[in-house]
Amino acid sequence: MTEQVLLNRTAIITGASQGLGRAIAMAYVDAGAHVALCARNAEQLGAAAHELQQRAHAGQQIVALAADVASPSDVTRLVDTALQHFRHIEILVNNAGIYGPMGPVEEVAWEEWTRTVAINLYGSVLLCRAVLPHMKGRGYGKIIQVSGGGATAPLANISAYAASKAAVVRFAETLALEVRAHGIDVNAIAPGALNTRMLDEVLAAGPEKVGAAFYKKALQQKEAGGTGFEHGARLCVFLGSAASDGITGKLISAVWDKWELFPEIKDELNTSDIYTLRRITARDRGRDWDK
Repeated sequence: MTEQVLLNRTAIITGASQGLGRAIAMAYVDAGAHVALCARNAEQLGAAAHELQQRAHAGQQIVALAADVASPSDVTRLVDTALQHFRHIEILVNNAGIYGPMGPVEEVAWEEWTRTVAINLYGSVLLCRAVLPHMKGRGYGKIIQVSGGGATAPLANISAYAASKAAVVRFAETLALEVRAHGIDVNAIAPGALNTRMLDEVLAAGPEKVGAAFYKKALQQKEAGGTGFEHGARLCVFLGSAASDGITGKLISAVWDKWELFPEIKDELNTSDIYTLRRITARDRGRDWDK
């Protein structure tokens, strides 16, 4: 039986109708949390909510609301509904995201490019803006931003996704500084190479649009099975729990980082730039070009 480390906590989880978002929601329910779910597809969201109800223990509450995180009015409605229902929100998991258009930046539709940024970046900022007054009032909160491969490496022909995910991480690092004094922790996670509908979109686009090397890598990932959703879900449970209190402003890999040990090294973490986005200099690579 899963330890109830989120007992009596309430979380908003976006993009929760399928894939990683759905897995996070399941892990949160198993850990004792009340959850407010959102996604754009009402039918898929309803199915996810029904499944979660079957897993919930007596007294646990599940709320589902179809919403577009890029819409300020939808975001306000989502947060207001959650507060009316639960009266408190401790955790926000910004998971909603899309790959967006694929191809050379000058050839893809500009509307699709900006829509990707609106969902991946603006959506997470809008949700943070909506929950922060409540979290500040309570003097406590957990904000978890789901990043992706585009944050730490360039992705040719998937520029909107890469740019928006890098911005998501830097926003999380910046927001962490703004709200630290209010007892609010903000972190980003890298969940690993997941086999989701987004991977299927890459394969459907083909090597002509995403490039031969990236297409080959995606095909190999599809055949190998990819990273299990449980890694990212477990990390999100940790970052939503009291065990992670005071750990903030980090980009954490669900697969490669030994995050279970972070509470033991919290003081050192908080005084270093480890697990953050930083510029690499010549000196970092053993070159003397900067002399």
